[in-house]
Amino acid sequence: MFDKLFEAQKKAEEVKKRLETISVTGEAENGAIKVVATADKTIKSIAIADDFYPSTDKEALEELIVVAVNKALEQAEKISQAETAAMTQEMLGSMGGLGALGNLFGK
Repeated sequence: MFDKLFEAQKKAEEVKKRLETISVTGEAENGAIKVVATADKTIKSIAIADDFYPSTDKEALEELIVVAVNKALEQAEKISQAETAAMTQEMLGSMGGLGALGNLFGK
């Protein structure tokens, strides 16, 4: 039992480390604003095209940055969920599925 818990903890740490290495990008205004984040939802950079500055005001720029950040974080969340689901599926498979729990639901 403790072996399975240790294995689950180890797999969760592996997923966390993998998420730190996956980059996602969110863009606004046809790529004029780009936000790069990791799948663990850490913002790595925000880039704004030089020619975009003169054509917009501060409030519009701030709103577009929020849009780009939210797009990047949305992608990061999807990847995080997929990685976690894969780990969970792998763990259930290595434990022989749900075993007796499956019988509780008429299987």
